[in-house]
Amino acid sequence: MLKVRGLRVRYGQREAVHGLDLEVRAGEIVTLVGSNGAGKTTTLKAISGVLRASAGTVEFEGRRIDGLPPHAIIERGIAHVPEGRLLFKDMTVLEHLELGAIRAPRSAPAYRDRVQRAFELFPKLEERKDQRAGTMSGGEQQMLAIARGLMSAPKLLMLDEPSLGLAPIVVDTLADAIRNLHAAGIVILLVEQRVDMALRLADRGYVVETGRIVLDDRAEALLENPRVKEAYLGV
Repeated sequence: MLKVRGLRVRYGQREAVHGLDLEVRAGEIVTLVGSNGAGKTTTLKAISGVLRASAGTVEFEGRRIDGLPPHAIIERGIAHVPEGRLLFKDMTVLEHLELGAIRAPRSAPAYRDRVQRAFELFPKLEERKDQRAGTMSGGEQQMLAIARGLMSAPKLLMLDEPSLGLAPIVVDTLADAIRNLHAAGIVILLVEQRVDMALRLADRGYVVETGRIVLDDRAEALLENPRVKEAYLGV
């Protein structure tokens, strides 16, 4: 479904991603794990068009999307839920959902059905549908950020650090939501600081260090890999 080949991304004169290759197949959850500053977020931004790659190709469903603007990539079926949520504090839950629906393809389910699906996934959002995002808890804001992404009816959902700063009980809720989305047929590319959780959710994983893929394998194999255990699982 998604193929990234030879991806290079620069911030000015500094190259942050060095010839990275990855693939996400239909029906999968794939995770990128690694330390802070390894290039994971930069990779997602390049895929979604927020950053322009300096070299390499990105294909989605057999068509190149590198070079397209972010709104066109959303219309092709990729939604990016960014690190830090990037909500508008004075906009309500419903206004965020309306915003997320703007670039949905004509083939998307009816708007009302998409809103209802978001509320089924995150019942707290329905309770707070008229509440401003800036007055919500961190967990509720993360639920809203994901729901906003889902309103574009994506085929591939990219989640960047969804558990960052959240209490364990909220993290469990988000993990269940990710499983439910996958069961509903959405392919997921996950960047997550909680490596153990990420690998238990995923089918396959890539370990990123200093802008390069240094390991890739089935998620269950990476959980047992001595290098991963020592570096990221504290074992």
